[in-house]
Amino acid sequence: MRMSLDRRSFLGATALLASPRMLFAQAATERRFIFIVQRGAADGLNTVIPYAEPAYATARGALAIDPASALKLDGTFALHPSLANLRNLYGAGQASFFHAVASPYRDRSHFDGQNVLETGGNAPYQVKDGWMNRLLGVLPRRGKDAIAFSPAIPMALRGPLEVASYAPSALPQANEDLMMRVEQLYAQDRQLHALWSSALEARGMAAGAGGANRQDATALGRMAAGFLSRADGPRIAMIETGGWDTHSGQNARLAAQLRNLDNLLAGLHEGMGAAWDKTVVLVATEFGRTVAANGTGGTDHGTGAVAMLVGGAVHGGRIVSDWPGLGSANLQDGRDLKPTLALDALVTAACAESFALEPDRLSPVLFPHGGRGKPLPRLLRTSA
Repeated sequence: MRMSLDRRSFLGATALLASPRMLFAQAATERRFIFIVQRGAADGLNTVIPYAEPAYATARGALAIDPASALKLDGTFALHPSLANLRNLYGAGQASFFHAVASPYRDRSHFDGQNVLETGGNAPYQVKDGWMNRLLGVLPRRGKDAIAFSPAIPMALRGPLEVASYAPSALPQANEDLMMRVEQLYAQDRQLHALWSSALEARGMAAGAGGANRQDATALGRMAAGFLSRADGPRIAMIETGGWDTHSGQNARLAAQLRNLDNLLAGLHEGMGAAWDKTVVLVATEFGRTVAANGTGGTDHGTGAVAMLVGGAVHGGRIVSDWPGLGSANLQDGRDLKPTLALDALVTAACAESFALEPDRLSPVLFPHGGRGKPLPRLLRTSA
């Protein structure tokens, strides 16, 4: 039988093959661990707002969030008004915030900072694989299943162990007749048929979650949950978010970014169903932003930032911070929020508690060059 496929339709069908194989064995753990990276240096001071800090309003000027509109967490900190769903999770004891946190990196380059964040090195390009891939290497064999919800494998998941990726396609959806024809075309090729079968499995998982597009954060969260909530689905995942580099017009831009993050988390929460109680979501960025506003209604690259743990497994309702203050004498280099918590320590503790691993043994695997920082309080309700 001769089959004729036009180029556009063929691309729509075969785009599924761009991802690595997506056959998942049932994991040895029921705990789900998701890393959401905020690329571009998210402004922690207007995310978890130190509204009671005397220097906050003075330093921020027109960028300061009005305490009357902020979502109060306690007598010191509040959430940005765009984070209503996250505020509800905090109130339910399913979210914790870590303020004045940073990786070891201090030179304020996005590319270098993200490399340190994702590889676990002390300096850019010091380590050649990602800390999430190395985490897979210490889990039980049946637990080595991970996926990146992105067009390519992010650095944090790169390494010797196989990892899948999936992203909503901008190409038109192929009809079932075309899908059948491609299935027949690949039927006699062992390698392509296996890849095609894996891609169809991924397509089915995404369709079962209602699908998604790259602009709809809630749908993306539900789609990711459609993979992760399955009994035979992956247990470790990474989701990339971009656009956090707010050098100008920050108030409107950051409000939109935080609303998308809030919707993404809400989509995950809704889509995970009963598996939410076994879920841990880490949200982090490469570094923070300056305390003072610049001349274009934004902020510049800084140091200290905010990280979050969210999920039904999180021992939440807490703000963890050795708060350094925002007075000029307390700033890093006279301009930035001074970091007092090590992001490496947070990552190690969250992973160790998630998968019932010894922190002292896990730390040199994830962060081979030492410098882990102060111990943290218990982060999760129970270990896996």
